[in-house]
Amino acid sequence: MNPSLKFILVLIIALEVSFTNSIVGNVILIVVGLLYLLVKRVKLKRLLWILLIAVIPAIGLLISQVLYAKSSHAGILLFTRIYVYVIYGAAFTLTTKLYELVNSLEQNLHLPSKFVYGVMAAFNLLPEIQAEVNKIKTASLMRGVKLHWWSPTLYFRAILSAIRWSENLAQGMESHGFVEGQSRTFYEPVKITMVDWLVFVFNVILLQAILLLL
Repeated sequence: MNPSLKFILVLIIALEVSFTNSIVGNVILIVVGLLYLLVKRVKLKRLLWILLIAVIPAIGLLISQVLYAKSSHAGILLFTRIYVYVIYGAAFTLTTKLYELVNSLEQNLHLPSKFVYGVMAAFNLLPEIQAEVNKIKTASLMRGVKLHWWSPTLYFRAILSAIRWSENLAQGMESHGFVEGQSRTFYEPVKITMVDWLVFVFNVILLQAILLLL
């Protein structure tokens, strides 16, 4: 499915689940989401890790509702709702490449180019920032100063480096002819096909049937 339509579909699922009270519908959505992840060959270890992370907030909500609100139905509803959010968030992030998503958002949803390039730059600079943090730690140790992960000095220096990189990136884009707001051509056009629309509409209709009729 087209990344933009997939993104919109996940948002629709999250919004509708937030305003419906169907435990059975939530369970069905969880099963469907897990099957989708397995079909997409997501590693079982990663899938189990995602499910484990959601256990703490889900059980916390369940216990608080049962003990204080005296409502087991509300507790189970919130428990399953948490897992719907987590599983479909994972289904989107683990099966969609960032490059394809931002290209689709720019071409299909007409988001500004500066937003698209900003997102790409931020993700591509993450390894550089991590390396810079390690470099700052090493330099401090050579001076006899140990910087911990909570040390403000560590992040202040990393932010200064990130600002310098962003300025260099902006100058590089301008030198290659990038002009904000000007129409551009695309090396890899992203189109929404009829099949994409059919799959999207089918999933939306199926969602209504699951949440509203069960």
